[in-house]
Amino acid sequence: MTDAPSVVAADGGLAGAMPDCVSDPATLCARVYELSGVDWLATHADALIATPARILLVLVLAAVVRALLHRGIRRLTDRTATGSMPTILRPWRNRVRAADPDGVETIAQRRTQRAEAIGSVLRSVASFVVMGIAVVLVLGELGVNLAPIIASAGVVGVALGFGAQNLVKDFIAGIGIILEDQYGVGDVVDLGEASGTVEAVGLRITRLRDVNGVVWYARNGEILRVGNKSQGYAQVVIDMPVAHDTDLERCRTVMQEVADAMYAEEEWAAVLLAEPESLGVEQILSEGVFMRVQVRSTNADQWRVGRELRLRLKERFVVEGIRTPPPLIGATAAGAAGAR
Repeated sequence: MTDAPSVVAADGGLAGAMPDCVSDPATLCARVYELSGVDWLATHADALIATPARILLVLVLAAVVRALLHRGIRRLTDRTATGSMPTILRPWRNRVRAADPDGVETIAQRRTQRAEAIGSVLRSVASFVVMGIAVVLVLGELGVNLAPIIASAGVVGVALGFGAQNLVKDFIAGIGIILEDQYGVGDVVDLGEASGTVEAVGLRITRLRDVNGVVWYARNGEILRVGNKSQGYAQVVIDMPVAHDTDLERCRTVMQEVADAMYAEEEWAAVLLAEPESLGVEQILSEGVFMRVQVRSTNADQWRVGRELRLRLKERFVVEGIRTPPPLIGATAAGAAGAR
């Protein structure tokens, strides 16, 4: 009779050692206790098993979404770089192919570079957004109160918005420059305060070198207008000064003959894209009359064409006896000396 109470007490002790969650067999705690029989493991099953599993699931999903986004962006940029040219550019492409077979390859290289730059920016933005959301979800699973963090991030964002607004402006302008292909590496551009050949185009800074070898760094957000001398074609315009008593019609004919002769030469056939035009009188000033001739050429050879055409015009003027206006510097200096 004395053994029964002890057995009951022992059973009561075992029953008291069981976790409270065992009463509901649908819970994770009951399943863990059923499998392991360890009460502390069943009690902390959510913290030791469920939370890490959810965190792992969030990280795996984030990695998968990031990989899918990167793959989609890469396919989009590859198609942009190697796909067919837009319809609006096809007529110019045909003209370039007829005049310069390497022009199409240059266009393709520019499109490839621009697509790679855009793809890099899009992949970085996608990674930042996806990983940012993943970090917030992981902190929520760890029981971290996100309200102060979000509020602090908002305050920091406002502070950075005011303090680094020029930096943000430069980055946004740089993305626009790349997307619109306003200029690229190797282009000769005029940015207002500086002009020269572009050596690097970044999201914040554009670096170019002028004819004197000086390297200029221009912030993209401060570039208000761009004159690109390397897109499409170049128009070489030459104004030749002649004396007032010159036979202007004869002079115009001579200039047309010189330009036509240059256009007919095989050496310049791939450089000159259209027949030259002698436009005649452009200006009449006290120092002389300016006669204009213009010719369309490729971008890379516009300066070479201009120098060669000026040389030929000057030599032909000497042969034809077409006089240029006498310099006015000596006369002005003599008049000033006589006045004193």
